[in-house]
Amino acid sequence: MHVDHGGLLFLAAIVAGALNSVAGGGGFIAFPALIFTGMLPINANATNTVALWPGTMASVGAYRRELEGREKWKMLTPLFIVSILGSIVGAKLLLRTPQATFMRLVPWLLLSATLLFAVGGPLSAWVRRRAELHAHASRAALIAVTLLQLLVAVYIGYFGAGAGILMLALFAVMGIENIHTMNAFKTLLASLANAVAIVTFVHARAVVWPQAILMTIGAALGGYGGAWYAQKLDQKIVRYLVIVIGIGMTTYFFLRK
Repeated sequence: MHVDHGGLLFLAAIVAGALNSVAGGGGFIAFPALIFTGMLPINANATNTVALWPGTMASVGAYRRELEGREKWKMLTPLFIVSILGSIVGAKLLLRTPQATFMRLVPWLLLSATLLFAVGGPLSAWVRRRAELHAHASRAALIAVTLLQLLVAVYIGYFGAGAGILMLALFAVMGIENIHTMNAFKTLLASLANAVAIVTFVHARAVVWPQAILMTIGAALGGYGGAWYAQKLDQKIVRYLVIVIGIGMTTYFFLRK
């Protein structure tokens, strides 16, 4: 790894970790940075997943109280199962995609993730309104949500950016009434799905470890600093910044094609 590349990746990881701790969207920084250093796109995606996963996993601990209770775990069990299966499928699908084909998909994946992130605010507001109505899901809705979570997990294993927004909407359909519980479920399931994807990537030797370790340290530092500053920042401004970054990265990769 070139010294200049190391500096770029470490800085990108710090920014990505900070963004994830405040509003999300760190992947818009970390993944393109790996591509800019010349790493093959599939290896960049796998390395990015490893680098940012510890920060996501650490967030689970902050939600431990929201995850207490037998009923909640009973509700989570089928989602656990499909998240594991879907993530394996997505990761395997990524590894079987030719590098050139995935590179052509990158701008479309970034565009989709940017759009998901952009609608995150309005969608979260809809989730809160639905929660306030005390909606209760039917058995058919729960089955539908489980199947949709399977598709979301496939996407997480394959690319993943913006998947949290989709999961929040699914939890609202399930009739979960507490936004903190929704965020807890989202964080836990995303961490689980990414962990399964990481095992698949490691087994396939798709992870570039020097860069992954360096970025993990940077993301941890950025996440800690971001959490400290989060109370002082206007999250709307941060979200707008992430959307602008997403648009910029998407435009760059479309032009690069």
